[in-house]
Amino acid sequence: MNSNTPIVEVVQLCYQNSFNAGWHTDPVTGDLLDRNKAEMLCLIHSEISEAMEGERKSLMDDKLPHRPMAEVELADAVIRIFDYAGRWGYDITGAMAEKMEYNKHRDDHKPENRLKENGKKF
Repeated sequence: MNSNTPIVEVVQLCYQNSFNAGWHTDPVTGDLLDRNKAEMLCLIHSEISEAMEGERKSLMDDKLPHRPMAEVELADAVIRIFDYAGRWGYDITGAMAEKMEYNKHRDDHKPENRLKENGKKF
């Protein structure tokens, strides 16, 4: 994979790599596991929490020591998100495009409204 690989291909690559590593199949029978979506969402959340800890302590990553921990943990979160999307056939790229277009027209995403009292700060 390179940085020019289309996102839809990266989603499939993340899922396929995870599948090939046995994360979606029973290690004894090889049968597809009925994965708990909540468990996988918690794993995504844990990567974000690890990124926050890396930022809080200004840590470098222990596995890729030339990179900030937050950068690597965010990459892990994206890998897990794409694995999740690939597992359940979610059109994450289509949803992202639609959501970004929608957000362009939201009043609470306009700078002038964010500056108002009780405006969205972040």
